[in-house]
Amino acid sequence: MAQLLVLTSAPGEPVLPALELLGHRVRQIPAEPAQLVSAPESDVVLVDARTDLAGAKSLCKLLHTTGQTSPLLLVVTEGGMSAVSGDWDIDDVVLATAGPAEADARIRLALARSADDTPVTRVQTSGLVIDDQSYSAKIHGRSLDLTYKEFQLLHFLATHPSRVFTREQLLSEVWGYDYFGGTRTVDVHVRRLRAKLGDQEQIIGTVRNVGYRFNVHEDDEAVGATAS
Repeated sequence: MAQLLVLTSAPGEPVLPALELLGHRVRQIPAEPAQLVSAPESDVVLVDARTDLAGAKSLCKLLHTTGQTSPLLLVVTEGGMSAVSGDWDIDDVVLATAGPAEADARIRLALARSADDTPVTRVQTSGLVIDDQSYSAKIHGRSLDLTYKEFQLLHFLATHPSRVFTREQLLSEVWGYDYFGGTRTVDVHVRRLRAKLGDQEQIIGTVRNVGYRFNVHEDDEAVGATAS
């Protein structure tokens, strides 16, 4: 399930109706440069080019020049398909009339291509090493046997060292804003993580009546390293 951001000049109507039949999380905002400043994070960005090809092209190029890293899909009508060329700086094109199977396939393929192009990223801090490409983590050289959600929670906290997050914020960031479970889910996963961290459990700190944070030693900091 991916987080999709749809940019459209017609926010009152579905841009790609097939998305309503899929399980992806969809946010739709106006296709205006000013809106991009506070746009939510997304795995894939879809730009609505059904009625304004020129405006959509300008927006795509703007996204490219501002460092947009998520795959960019253009939603067009069949008539607008002929206007699209390689200088649009997009990753793929999908017809507004595409069915759920085709829309989902294009999203999955765009994500797969993006993952193939993403360098390996590691977080190293307080004796913890996290590799988000192999979904593995070690603490002082000892491998941690984590579930997917435990890994996601640890990775999120470690990449925001010393910052305090409420349980509601962690639910939104790790489980998704449409998750229907309660905040106790966070407590359960933190308890399991601490058990697996053993004598290093203190790196996940509790802030009384607020939430949790990742504790770092004074001489440590989160470091992102890349490797081809």
